[in-house]
Amino acid sequence: MLVALIMAALAVGGVAGFLAGLFGIGGGMIMVAALAFALPLLGVPAAHVMHMALATSLACIVLTAIASTRAHARRGSVLWPAVAWLAPGLVLGGLGGAALGGVLADAWLRIGFAAYCFVTATSLLLARKQAPAAHAALPIGPTLTAAALPIGALSALVGIGGGSMLVPLLVWRGQPAVRAVGTSAACGLPVALAAAIGYILAAGSNQTALPTGAIGYVHLPAAALLALGSTRATRHGAALAHRLAHHQLNRAFALLLLLMGIAMVAALAR
Repeated sequence: MLVALIMAALAVGGVAGFLAGLFGIGGGMIMVAALAFALPLLGVPAAHVMHMALATSLACIVLTAIASTRAHARRGSVLWPAVAWLAPGLVLGGLGGAALGGVLADAWLRIGFAAYCFVTATSLLLARKQAPAAHAALPIGPTLTAAALPIGALSALVGIGGGSMLVPLLVWRGQPAVRAVGTSAACGLPVALAAAIGYILAAGSNQTALPTGAIGYVHLPAAALLALGSTRATRHGAALAHRLAHHQLNRAFALLLLLMGIAMVAALAR
């Protein structure tokens, strides 16, 4: 059983890292869904499964974001001034979202995650290809920081790096998709780090009920295995992002999100 779980964690991490590099989105949602079903096998109490799934996913995203950012930065697709304006809002939102997530019941976190899967899948299926605006100004300024606050909070509540919201925002601001993806990858680091720290602090007195290897709501062994698989795969996704049209892969990923949302709802009905 233990060997099977280790292999599964490495495989899930690999898929998540590849998607994070390719789309700037998706890695966290896949990890949360997988952890929600695997963590009870590791002795996590039912009342805290989603808290740990979200926190562990975010801890893994910290490492995945570093690898993804390096891969995109080498290709010149990270808009660093935009990252500088987005980061403060993402950090504050991530800390606030984790504080809220820490007090919500497991069932509400599952419902929120499933709803986010459905909304994201629908937006991917209905999205039309959008050309970047000619001579678009670099997205900077306090309005960008303000927009990052709710993105950071929602990212913490569903265990993601925020790419599914940041990429459309940056494309709407006139940036080419590949730069939006690269910039989103860099933004995943501050939001995931802040939210993971928030979930560590939110565990409080519940720490004694959590299994060995947990720091707050972060399951360190699971996060390490996921990160090991994801960081190696991220650069391959980033390389493919610079060569591939995304519309067909978007549809496939949307269908995967729908399945994950349905599976999460089905788990609630048990």
